[in-house]
Amino acid sequence: MITMKKKIIVNTAVIVVFLAVVAGCVAFLSKPKSDNDANTKDNWTKIQQEKVITIGLDDTFVPMGFRDSSGKLEGFDIDLADKVFSDLGIKVNWQPIDWSMKETELNTGNIDAIWNGYTKTPARAKQVAFSQVYHKVALSVVVKKGQGINKFSDMSGKVLGVQTGSSGESSLNDQPRVLKQYIKGQKPVEYDTFDKAFTDLNANRIDGLLVDEDYARYYINHQANPADYEILKGGFPETEDVVGFRKGDVELKEAVNKELTKLTKNGFVSALENKWFAQN
Repeated sequence: MITMKKKIIVNTAVIVVFLAVVAGCVAFLSKPKSDNDANTKDNWTKIQQEKVITIGLDDTFVPMGFRDSSGKLEGFDIDLADKVFSDLGIKVNWQPIDWSMKETELNTGNIDAIWNGYTKTPARAKQVAFSQVYHKVALSVVVKKGQGINKFSDMSGKVLGVQTGSSGESSLNDQPRVLKQYIKGQKPVEYDTFDKAFTDLNANRIDGLLVDEDYARYYINHQANPADYEILKGGFPETEDVVGFRKGDVELKEAVNKELTKLTKNGFVSALENKWFAQN
């Protein structure tokens, strides 16, 4: 026979269990959305209403997106993105980011797009959606003349610089027989920005720098003695530049693709390429 005291204990236990279940349900319902949730939402309507879009970039990446002597952003991608969204009635808010964290910045909602010499790769395709290709460029190695480095195999035992999280780093690792097999320790020195890498190249702390040819030519042509450098081309295929979007932003991607198609057909993209890359 159950005593009154035992009944009270049993009832109390039932109440505690019930409250724990309720608390768990509330916690589940109120927890913040995951990155995956953010990735399934299309933000185009919101962007149209607010008339502003936030684009992430590495603001040292000449000639795609960088700051001039006065601190103003300029470059090929700056001009192109500003034109695309101006025609759509939207202002671009350019947001400098840590380039190695670009996909995280996008998928957590800190930025709405990645547009800054962003190369299409299989690894990136798993995390983001791509626009159509709007520019192609070859990967190259920049060296100082007089070092006896005239081809990729001459980098044997030499120190190579590369930007962390760049397409160059991906190509280096994905195709090790092209260049990685030759460099010292088969491991490059990593930099968060290319300007720091060029500083080390000039100081002879590295022997070569793996970088897009557009960047290489622009940077070299703005040095005091451009003839002191040489650009080497090896077996890397051309890279393809795209805009990166969250996978859920289908309408945003379609709107940008439509504008890119229009600006390619009417010669605007070609004119920008002549403006920023004609020096090669």
